[in-house]
Amino acid sequence: MADYRRGLGDAGEEAAAQVYEAAGYEVVDRNWRNKTGEIDLILSKKNQLVFCEVKTRRSLVFGYPAEAVTREKQQRLKRLAMGWLDENSHAKFSLRLDVAAVLAHQDGTFTVEIIEDIA
Repeated sequence: MADYRRGLGDAGEEAAAQVYEAAGYEVVDRNWRNKTGEIDLILSKKNQLVFCEVKTRRSLVFGYPAEAVTREKQQRLKRLAMGWLDENSHAKFSLRLDVAAVLAHQDGTFTVEIIEDIA
């Protein structure tokens, strides 16, 4: 079961990355982690850095994917972003925190909604 979920999560992250890339963003980093957690996607466009939490689900039985990004998870994403910035100098960039809500369909396609600037 864990392998299936990991595969679903990886596929959702790839679908989200493709949506960002189609909008002109460049993937700077994926699955960056430190001792407190992980950032799924880090992207850039012009002078903006985006730190994105990707939530992928197969159905809405347990709610909309973005609902899983609680206030606590938003705060952790902020702390993780600061950790990434400590390791990677990007002083000229503005910062944004996003959530990518991904629904995986039975036919193998994905619906991706990007919710910008969550915090």
